[in-house]
Amino acid sequence: MSAARRTAPETSSPRAAPAWRAAVRLLALAGMVVAASAARGQDAAARQIVLAASERVPYVGESLPGKGYVAELVTEALRTQGWTVQFRFVPPARALLLAARGEVHGVLPVATGDAELPETLQVSSAFPGDTLGLLKKKSTALPADVDLDAGLQAVAAGLSQRGLTLGVVRRGEPDPAMSGVELASDDLQNIDKLDRDRVRLLLIDRFTAADLITGRRPQLIGKLAFVPGLAQSRPFHVAFNVKSSEGRRRLAVFDAGLRRLASDGGLERILARHGLQPAAPSATGNGEVRLTIGTVNNADMLLMRELAREYEARHPRVKLHWRVMDEGTLRTRLLSDLAIHDGQFDVVTLGSYEVPLWARRGWLVPPPTPAPAYDVADIFPSVRASLSHEGRLFALPFYAESSITYYRRDLLDAAGLRMPPQPSWDDIAHAAERLHQPSQGVYGVCLRGRPGWGENMTLVSTMVNAYGGRWFDESWRPEITSPAWQSAVSMYATLLRRWGPPDADRNGYNENLRLFSAGRCAIWVDATVAAGALYDARRSRVADKVGVVAAPRAVTARGSAWLWSWSLAVPHSSPRAAEAQAFIAWATSRGYIQSVAKRHGWVAVPPGTRRSTYASRDYRAAAPFHATVQAALANAEDDALTLNRHYVGIQYVGIPEFASIGGQVAVEVSRVLGGQVPVRDALQRAQAAAAAGMAAAGYTGKD
Repeated sequence: MSAARRTAPETSSPRAAPAWRAAVRLLALAGMVVAASAARGQDAAARQIVLAASERVPYVGESLPGKGYVAELVTEALRTQGWTVQFRFVPPARALLLAARGEVHGVLPVATGDAELPETLQVSSAFPGDTLGLLKKKSTALPADVDLDAGLQAVAAGLSQRGLTLGVVRRGEPDPAMSGVELASDDLQNIDKLDRDRVRLLLIDRFTAADLITGRRPQLIGKLAFVPGLAQSRPFHVAFNVKSSEGRRRLAVFDAGLRRLASDGGLERILARHGLQPAAPSATGNGEVRLTIGTVNNADMLLMRELAREYEARHPRVKLHWRVMDEGTLRTRLLSDLAIHDGQFDVVTLGSYEVPLWARRGWLVPPPTPAPAYDVADIFPSVRASLSHEGRLFALPFYAESSITYYRRDLLDAAGLRMPPQPSWDDIAHAAERLHQPSQGVYGVCLRGRPGWGENMTLVSTMVNAYGGRWFDESWRPEITSPAWQSAVSMYATLLRRWGPPDADRNGYNENLRLFSAGRCAIWVDATVAAGALYDARRSRVADKVGVVAAPRAVTARGSAWLWSWSLAVPHSSPRAAEAQAFIAWATSRGYIQSVAKRHGWVAVPPGTRRSTYASRDYRAAAPFHATVQAALANAEDDALTLNRHYVGIQYVGIPEFASIGGQVAVEVSRVLGGQVPVRDALQRAQAAAAAGMAAAGYTGKD
């Protein structure tokens, strides 16, 4: 080392020496930070569990909300213990193999009766699982001497030995050597075999059957039924590889988290979110009548649940049991309840799409003629028409909506922008780009991204209309690969991927409402019903900064805003129709609206249904958005009648098969948002799925 280098510290000025020492200390501190960060990273990696998961609808699945009830339960159980989880979706046999080899830490879900586990795997504590039963065509008669008290497995074995071929999924239950058993790779394949009389009975979970029928084979709704009196509940487990002490530790951590969820009510809340909680008893021992109400988890319905305590106080014999779910889950659970004739609901929340279709099939009990005080004539004619079949009401409206554009006036003013009274989608894109400031917590635009025919497709369908497209031609051939669909979905994907919030494909109405109310969205195109919450200073941080204009258009003015009504109805399966109808009349009455106004202010009342609401000076003063909403409802009503001569609907198609087809297309559109596929590929896959669904339902060649 040179003398100059050796003596540098000594010959440095008195002011330089402290700086040199500070630099050394800073480097040392930086090393400690890096080491600590690395240690935290190693600890985080050590606290992550990787599980192989196999699809088992509706309990776990890659395309299900939250990846399904089981995945959400496992995630939450581990989170309570400071751990995380990663899921790898593979076929069942592959999942077991990966776990047995130790290539993943475990496998789920494992049910009693599944294939025998390898010695390296040990199951966790139990949590709610599935319920097996025997599904058949309604026309299939069982031998008169069948002893249903013998139990599910014994009855299944006896029937298969008597020539009623039993369809079973290849999971190891029951014994494949049993005579009269035909194995299949999955439950949907078995349902198709049952439809084609290749098997006469299916051993299948009740919810799995219901969801596959409604989601993939809607033409079979009402044609199949479970053998009554036969059910076998099976708990689920997670099987962990316990070959090492770390594996045993992971098992113990999950079990501890599961106990935590069971004790604090978390398990019940997760079941409820997925619509899988057990049915409530219909009556109590003291003569009370329990009404089970299935409804959507938006603010208006939650307010109804709160105010319904008044109804219970006036009707002490009636006890209300609420099952509150998001839109997609609610639709699935209500329709699947009908598909397998479960009869779990007394009051159902339906929309303009379902009511006429369900009424035509005889699934709804029409309300009795309301008392004069109810004033049916006060309900807007378009709303009454949307809930009628052959001129008769089959549901009573709780609120009605169209769609409009919400925007932040303060942000546009600061950027020197002006929102036109009738914006185009190009206008929305231009403004979203200018207003997108994620570093400051503001996203340029918020739109529904969660997959579902009533979620992302509600908006996308109106965008397709605005770009001049449609779902089907006059011969019921899908047109999903048309230039209009390409333009609409490309614009939709561009808006959300460039200027939307993170993970936009997880956001539905409620998530976007929370974002906008918190000041996180510059623009939001969605339901007019949100206006009441956004202009309410008790629920919105931007109540004094919101502007509203019409829903965006593109190449045509037709069909750019939707028309919808959430209503209450009584399914034919309810044995308590009289009590249920009385509750519905109360919840949709003028008196209920007055009660909401008295307790929460006029801005919070259910909108869009009654002339008297919009004639009220108090409402008009409290709701500066009322004129825009009324115009949107009126324009949407006109569009619904003239947009397409072949079918009724703006954001939906008024045929029974649409829920299934729309749901499949919704998943493909969601994959575009996630960056998994380009628009063209997604639309081609959607076109193929829609064409197959229409052909299976017998629409090919219809005019």
